[in-house]
Amino acid sequence: MSQRTLSRERVTALVHDATAAPSMHNAQPWRFRYFQGSRTFHLRADFGRAMPHADPDTRALHLGCGAALLNLRVAVAHEGWYPATRLLPDPMDPALLATVQLTGLGSGENDLTALHPAIHQRHSSRFPFEETEIPEAVQTALSDAAHREGAALSFATAWHLQEVLELVEEAEARNRTDRGSDEDLAAWTRIGAPSVSAAPDGVPEYAFGPRKRGGKAPIRDFAGTRPVAGRTATDFERSPHLALLSTSRDRPEDWLRAGQAMEHVLLLATLDDLSSSFVTQALEWPDLRWPLRDPMAGTGHVQMVLRLGYGPKGPDTPRRPVPEVLDIQP
Repeated sequence: MSQRTLSRERVTALVHDATAAPSMHNAQPWRFRYFQGSRTFHLRADFGRAMPHADPDTRALHLGCGAALLNLRVAVAHEGWYPATRLLPDPMDPALLATVQLTGLGSGENDLTALHPAIHQRHSSRFPFEETEIPEAVQTALSDAAHREGAALSFATAWHLQEVLELVEEAEARNRTDRGSDEDLAAWTRIGAPSVSAAPDGVPEYAFGPRKRGGKAPIRDFAGTRPVAGRTATDFERSPHLALLSTSRDRPEDWLRAGQAMEHVLLLATLDDLSSSFVTQALEWPDLRWPLRDPMAGTGHVQMVLRLGYGPKGPDTPRRPVPEVLDIQP
């Protein structure tokens, strides 16, 4: 096992799996470098793909890269290696977010290997979900998955759910009249894109989903104020299932852990036939993000709000070709 080497084709396949991860507005803010001699991947941030208005501190960028890191760990484990991972290994190089060295087969990675089939099945769904409860056992399993990655996942209920929905509604109202929010959307949405091959990044029109006519599901309208020909409107769920992902601290390391936890939860949810989308509007406004936290504990930093439920699966969205994001070194 220790003498095995990876061909360029296998390295490319591992990064192909890693880049199936979600990122804010599908900006895909990552780059990978593989060192053949040490069998080590470097995951680097592509800060040129940050959102200057919605994500000025690059918190969301780190979450997306953390999700790609989790996918890489899953793919490496599925390949038969143990992914020895270090976060932020060089304080002098903030763009170097993580290293993953392929070492001997590890005994504690079976849970990661089981997630591999979900990597390319998981897609954000901006369609209505059913008014069906998520079983408590499934909720517990999702919370345990987040905990294994160093984060906490809790489902908002009762008055806390209503508070979260009101905060998201306030954020949406601000975004509709905020020039910076509109500029971010314009830069990363593709109105008129007919297929997954039309552009290598961003959110294409076919993935916007219908406009919300009624219901309480907090769906971001990626069209913004721009008209989209032929787009329909429909009712969404009245009682959405929202899960809040939190960390005890709020540093770049915590953001990376939260991104890994987020993707672990999403892959497991996909295997449990749940669909998902992201509720990031209130997280983009500092004064709205803090009140999202757990009202019982009163502590923690909410990193992501997930909408989960039973409903249509989302469509494929584009990904940058692997050669654009991967550099292989001797």
